[in-house]
Amino acid sequence: MSTAPALDPVHTALLVMDYQPAILALLSQHGDCDALLGRVEGAIADVRANGGTIAYVRVGFTEADWDAIPATNKSFGPLAQHRVMHHEDPAAAIHERLAPQNGDIIVRKIRYGGISTTDLDQQLRERGITTLVVSGISTSGVVLSTVIDAADRDYQLYVLSDGVADPDPEVHDVLLHQVFPSRAHIIDTAELHTLLRAG
Repeated sequence: MSTAPALDPVHTALLVMDYQPAILALLSQHGDCDALLGRVEGAIADVRANGGTIAYVRVGFTEADWDAIPATNKSFGPLAQHRVMHHEDPAAAIHERLAPQNGDIIVRKIRYGGISTTDLDQQLRERGITTLVVSGISTSGVVLSTVIDAADRDYQLYVLSDGVADPDPEVHDVLLHQVFPSRAHIIDTAELHTLLRAG
């Protein structure tokens, strides 16, 4: 039985972050992408059915974005140098199984976090969202950056333990069990289903 508080769907958004073909490809040797997509698909359907908000975050660059990234940026410098993840590239699109619908929030980011280079925080606040349920790839990238940022902005946070994944299983485990619990409730998609109905 979960000790996490029930969710009020009206004030809740599910973040679906970096579920893009190019990023899912990084996981292919480490887990079952099909099962992962299925669980997130189910979470999206659950939150929708209960009247919650779905917010999609994806990474994608324009020529100007690449040009503005300094070579000293260890993570993004090489991406800019090799012109990787152009925002119009199909590999940078949201995975077709998780396709957005009218009324969903969709933002494009150019760094790790879902909030720092987007207007996501503003869009969530305009809708009265105070609680975030976080899913994304990777646990050590977008999930870590967004959880820390969102916690500092006083959102109530839930991390979907079976809706996040990382190419490094050890790092994934340390974050889920030792880092995130001080900032978020750790739940799985089955608990999400229950908590939405208890709200």
